[in-house]
Amino acid sequence: MQTHPHIFAICRGIVTPLFGVDHPDYKMVPSGIKKSVIENAAGSILVKNLGIEGDEQADFSVHGGQEKAIYAYPREHYTFWEDYLRRAGRQMPTLEAGLMGENLSVLGLTEDQVWVGDRWQIGEVELQVTKLREPCFKFNARMGYNGCAKAMVQSGHCGWYLRVNQGGHIQAGDTIVVIPGKRQISISMQNQLLAKKTQQQDLL
Repeated sequence: MQTHPHIFAICRGIVTPLFGVDHPDYKMVPSGIKKSVIENAAGSILVKNLGIEGDEQADFSVHGGQEKAIYAYPREHYTFWEDYLRRAGRQMPTLEAGLMGENLSVLGLTEDQVWVGDRWQIGEVELQVTKLREPCFKFNARMGYNGCAKAMVQSGHCGWYLRVNQGGHIQAGDTIVVIPGKRQISISMQNQLLAKKTQQQDLL
């Protein structure tokens, strides 16, 4: 059994229309949030300067570019979302990796253990933590429920972005070796500041 932090799954997606957006100005937006597990993830996947090979983003202000090249999300949080959606009356089948829009579904690392500036060595690849994910109306549309973005902030189950310092090949199951940075602010601390700033109300 794998005990060290590691990659559970590698995901990517292309830009497609996203419908069902409860937004006064949009009924459809292009988005790359619909990620799915790469079928050949048992083999190596190329990581480039701007992210996973073949992955696309529509809005670089929220995902993409050098500072947000890769989005990582803890696999451990999926049980929270299954329970949350069930309580909201949106019962779904088992949620598959990639649903949150993540490129890397990871096991063994959560927001309170991840610090801005930390570097991840994954074989020949080096990634560096840059900041938390701030959800928007597109996440609500993806999940089919308008409370999900708020729930992500309030729960602190936000995930984080990574810069690619050194590209190369990775695969599902690879161990993540964490090289600590200055550790002045964690992803969890960033999320707490965001929650206070947005003055979130109850989840449901």
